[in-house]
Amino acid sequence: MKLIKKWAAGTNIEEAITAAKICNMNGRKAILNYLGEDYTEDDMLNRTLKEYSDLLERLYLDHIEGCISVKPSQLGLSVSSELCLRNLKSLHRRATEFGEFIWIDMESSKYTDDTLMMFLELLDHHRDIGVVLQSALRRSASDLVHLIEEGGIVRLVKGAYHENEQIAFASNGEISTNFMKLLEMLFNSSFTDGNDADEGMRFAVATHDSKLIEYAIKLSRTSKLHIKNFEFEFLRGVRDELKKDLVKKGFNVAEYIPYGDEWFAYSVRRLRERKRNLFFLARSLVS
Repeated sequence: MKLIKKWAAGTNIEEAITAAKICNMNGRKAILNYLGEDYTEDDMLNRTLKEYSDLLERLYLDHIEGCISVKPSQLGLSVSSELCLRNLKSLHRRATEFGEFIWIDMESSKYTDDTLMMFLELLDHHRDIGVVLQSALRRSASDLVHLIEEGGIVRLVKGAYHENEQIAFASNGEISTNFMKLLEMLFNSSFTDGNDADEGMRFAVATHDSKLIEYAIKLSRTSKLHIKNFEFEFLRGVRDELKKDLVKKGFNVAEYIPYGDEWFAYSVRRLRERKRNLFFLARSLVS
């Protein structure tokens, strides 16, 4: 159970809110995710929609500095994009009511087109929304160009899904190289000539890789982008000392905090994602 608690805040919304408050006390934003995916039955979809709706209200009432992060397949994308979009619009109305932000997680490549399509449609009506791009996918540079043009908010990750080599890079070296390329695009395209950089694009750098974090810091020092326009994001229970160090240096830092009963699949994917995650988690447990 100690291992699970390092990854997930607990099983219910009260434990998630408590974890978020502790996160805020440590100078970090909280990104709350209700665990679950690939739902097709109405009762599970309705339960998930209500949970996120209640969570948005609690973030507002408890004055939590943070947001929610949702998986499209837990809101009906495994059934149809129409159903998922309808549920996302319902959450957007709720988020707008409370002035809260929503991240749309990116899942396996079979969902990429639909996820980006739904995000762009929602972006026309609700600007406080962001989407995830994976540097593991070969298409991501092209997708990022489009998102930058549309003024989308992006969270850049390596990617946690096993994909066909025709559509994804095979080695960690290739994935990291593409991550750096995408970082350069974000930092170089995050402002418009003639406009104040403070009003530029917002994005998140979500990785535990020290070399990539250092590269992002290097880019931030030469970019015209204001430091408040981007943030570093980490999983709960990983690289806690680095989080503290980045906060002390003045960077925005957020922690991805999952909770709920369905922790097993999430934990396995996190451990399979990169061998380094297992090392970082083990070190956190010892410390």
